Amino acid sequence: MPDPTPEEEWHDFLSGTHPHLHHPKPFRFVPSSPRCRLCAAPFKAPGSVIFRRLGFTPWEKNPNLCRRCFTGLQLHASLCPGMPDEDVHGAEVDVSMLFADIRGSSGLARRVSSMEFTHLMNRFYRVARQVLIDHDAIIEKFVGDEVVGLFLPFLAGPGHAGRAVEAASALLEATGHRSTDGPWVPLGVGVHTGAAFVGIVGSKDAMDFTALGDPVNIAAHLAGQAAAGEILLTDAVARAAEPLLDGSERRAVTLKGFELEALVIRS
Repeated sequence: MPDPTPEEEWHDFLSGTHPHLHHPKPFRFVPSSPRCRLCAAPFKAPGSVIFRRLGFTPWEKNPNLCRRCFTGLQLHASLCPGMPDEDVHGAEVDVSMLFADIRGSSGLARRVSSMEFTHLMNRFYRVARQVLIDHDAIIEKFVGDEVVGLFLPFLAGPGHAGRAVEAASALLEATGHRSTDGPWVPLGVGVHTGAAFVGIVGSKDAMDFTALGDPVNIAAHLAGQAAAGEILLTDAVARAAEPLLDGSERRAVTLKGFELEALVIRS
C-alpha cells in the first residue's frame, strides 16, 4: 500500500481518525499536568521548564493544545512524521463554524468613550474565548466586533455541530442575553457545518491556522443577519444537532446572492 499523501495525513488528523491520535501520548510520563491533549507535553513544572524552550507552550487558539502541534511548517513529528515542507498544510474536512457579531457596534462606539469601548471589547474577547475553549473549539480569529470558532472532529468529536450550537447558546448566556437586566453586549450568532479547507496557510513569516471556502462565508453571512440574542443555523447543523433545537423557528434569509432557510434560536 502506498504511503498516504500529506493531504491524506492532514485529513485523517483533523477528522480524528489518524492512528497517531490513538497511540499512547509520547510525553505522558513527563511531569506534570495540565498538558497538551495531543502530545501530552507538560504545561507545568518540572517538565515545562525544558519543554517551553522547545516550543511546547499552550497554543493561543486553544490552550489545551501546544503550539508545536500546529505551528511551524509541518505538524509535530510525534503525530505525523515524514510530512514534507509545503506552502499549504491542511485538507478539506467537515467542520462546524461559529461566527458571533456584536450588533450595532459602530453606534455603540460613538455613544461611549474610546476607553470604555476598549474595555467592553476586551471583556467580550475574554468571555468569548473562554466559552469557545470550554466547548472544544479552536479560536480562528478575533476581528473587530466578531469572534470566529472552529469545531473540528479531532478535538470536538463527531458531534462537533452540536458542540457549536451549545457554544453559541452558552455565549449568549455569558453575555447576559438571558438576564433580566439584558445583555451587556448585544450579539447575533451564525452556525454552519460543512466541508471546508482547514489547515495552515501563509508564508514562513506570516502563517495562520484557518478555514477557507464557501461554508465559512455562509456562517459569516448568517451571523450578519442574526438579530441581537438570536442564533441562526443552517439545515446542515439542524440535522446534526436536532435534540438541541426545541422551540426553534424557520426564517428565509438571503446570503449574498442565494437564498436558504435558517433555523432561529432566540435567547
